[in-house]
Parts: sequence; C-alpha cells; structure tokens
Amino acid sequence: MKRKLFNFLLLAVAIALLAIGWQQIQIHQAATVPAPVTVKLSGWGSDPIEQKLLKQVLKDFEGKYPGIKVKYEVISDQYMDVIKTRLVGEAAPDVFYLDALEAPFLMSQNVLEPLDVYITPEFDLSDFEENLINSFKHDNHIYGLPKDYSTLALFYNKKAFTATGFSFNNPPTTWDELRSYSKQLTVDKNQDGRIDQYGYGVIPELARQAYKIKAFGGQLVDENGYAAFASEAGLKGLQLVVEQYQKERSSAQKSDVGTNSGSEMFGQGKVAMVIEGNWAIPFLKETFPQLEFATAEVPTINSKKGTMVFTVAYVMNKQSQHKNEAWQLISYLTGKEGMEKWTGTGFALPTRKSVAQKLGYDKDPLRSPFLAGVDYAMPWQAGKYPAAIMNSFDNQFVSALLGQQPLQQAMQRAQQEANKLIKAME
Repeated sequence: MKRKLFNFLLLAVAIALLAIGWQQIQIHQAATVPAPVTVKLSGWGSDPIEQKLLKQVLKDFEGKYPGIKVKYEVISDQYMDVIKTRLVGEAAPDVFYLDALEAPFLMSQNVLEPLDVYITPEFDLSDFEENLINSFKHDNHIYGLPKDYSTLALFYNKKAFTATGFSFNNPPTTWDELRSYSKQLTVDKNQDGRIDQYGYGVIPELARQAYKIKAFGGQLVDENGYAAFASEAGLKGLQLVVEQYQKERSSAQKSDVGTNSGSEMFGQGKVAMVIEGNWAIPFLKETFPQLEFATAEVPTINSKKGTMVFTVAYVMNKQSQHKNEAWQLISYLTGKEGMEKWTGTGFALPTRKSVAQKLGYDKDPLRSPFLAGVDYAMPWQAGKYPAAIMNSFDNQFVSALLGQQPLQQAMQRAQQEANKLIKAME
C-alpha cells in the first residue's frame, strides 16, 4: 500500500515538473518571438466603399506578412498641409498617399525615400504605365509607385443621341464635331429661351482645360516653374471653349443648371455630353440607374489626341524607422496581387498593364477609352507651386467665360498673379 502511494506521489511530482517545464518553454518561446512591427499608413478620406476595400486589402497584407501590422489613418481635412507639417516635425507616417499634382514640390525637398534601391527585377517595374511612373521621377530617382489613375473620357447620353438622329455608335471624334453635335443636342422644348438640355457640360477648372492649352503648343509652366499658359498658342485652345459657351450657347457650367458636378449635370439630363473621369462610372450607375450612357476617347483638338491623367502614388517617408517593412507594404499594394484586389471592383484603374488586361478593362466598353488615353495623356502637374497657378487660372478663366473680360486679358492677369505668388514663395 505504501509503495503504491509512493509511486502515485512520484508520478504526481513528475507531472507537475513536466507542466512547469512546458510553461517555461512557452514563456521562453513567447519572449524570443519578436513583436510585430507597426507601419503607419496615411491617406485622405474617400468613398466609404473604397475605404472598406482598402481595409480588406490591408488585412490580406497582414495575413501574408504576420510580422507587420498596419496602422491606417485617414486625414479628412487639409491633407497636404497636415503631411507637410508632420514631415517638418519628423512625425510623418511611414507610407502615405501623394497626388501627382503635389509630387514635384515634395520630391525636391529631400523628405521622400528614393525607392530605386528596393525595386527588384521580380517587382516588374516595366509593367507599370510609363506615363504614370514618370510623374513620380525626380533627378533620375523614383519616389513613388502609382496605386491607380484615371484619364478623362467623353460621356454621352444614348437616348439623347437617338432622339437627335445621331447613332450612339458614332460619337464625335474631333472638337469641331463635338461643337456641331452640341448645337443639335441643345434642346429648348417650349421655344421660350429656357434650355432644357445643353449639348455639352463644360468644367472650366485648369485640371480640365490644360490639355487644350497643350493642343496648340502652349504650356502651363516654363522651364523655371513659372506660369506660362497665357501664350498665344495656349489661348487658341481656350478660345474654343469660350466661343462655344458665349456664341453658340450649346454648353453649360454646373452652376448654370443648378448641379454640383459634371457627373451630376450629365446624370440629371441637363447636358447630353460631358468629359469626366473613370470615377463617374460607379457614381452614375448607382445614382442614375436608368441612365443609358457610353464613353469614348476625348475628341481630338488641332488634329492631336489629348486628355488629362490623374494619379496618386504610395511614397515612403525618408525619416521612417521601418523602411524595409514600409517597402513590403508599398510593394504589396502596388504589386500584381494587391493591385488586382484594389482595382477589381472598377472604382479605380490599375497602373499595371498586366492587371488591367487580367481584369478585362482593356475590352470593357465603358473603361477601355480611359486606358486608351493613358499613353498620350497630359499628367496633371503644374510645377512646384501648383496652387498659385491653379487658383489664379480658375478665377480669371471663369470671368472670361462669362464675358466679363476678354480671354487674353483674363489669362494675362492670371499668369501675372500666379507668378507674383510663386516669386514670394521661392
């Protein structure tokens, strides 16, 4: 009996020692496994559906790279002001969005990490649309990898075309044709001078007019970064817009028809044609599901193809303490797998050619015109001080469009104002 009791006690002690030993092993293993590295990512607020999609892509990234956690922050107001302040204070995120418009200034300030050293042959840089990559190059370095983009394309109302006798399979291909179509598509049902439907919706901001300036050999800025859009060549393209609006009365601004955007005035049937970005497709489908519309490449001007391209890149803070992990995040988000997940719903267009082909966007009747324009598109950039140029142009061009002053006078004033501001900032 005593022997059995002794054996039982001996077994109990052995089990207790094993348990203690196993616990020690677990504690040791937990102590030796490094804690995940947290990479901070910042971007601006966007459509809730896009926000949800990005969070899912980030979750997939964390699943693939368990040693990295992503802290995603949305900066809702004054995004670039916040980023610039944090960069100066060395409190900027590891990775953040950078619009091509703002890229020239930040790339010149030595605050971004060049990405060339991280890019391997396997990453396949040649798969990106060259025109987009070039927007983030400075002094032979690549500072950003574009996550998505949109060019501009012509949207036109199929029913309006049919009602006027046009075939919706034959949209205008030149600007002269667009103006001719616009006249016939402008409708005054009661013949009382109140236009029920304008042929074309004009958006006068520089971001939508720059390619017209370029069509005749004009430019936005000169080699020194000063505004140069008031040249004789640049005015030729802008004159087309003014003539159509003032003399032909076949185009309207959003304010003329009580709407908030080009997409809205088109969706409401206030205009039969408008030039918009890819972002208008999901908006129109969701907000105006009964609308029958098609897209086409922007009509040529002066026998030259032209459009704008807008793009945003992921860039790395030069002061980041986690550069390798930051690169892992950037390379995943702009790699083939991550980009396919991000652009698969059609909210944005992939900057990689292989992904666009895999998703079938090059054959999509609505999206293929946007892809066709990326090679010849004019990047939306206006030197190191774009706000000065953009705001001065927008204020004066609207004045000219409304007939408050001649176009040449308005543009010369805008150019002088912009250059005065630029000199003060240099």
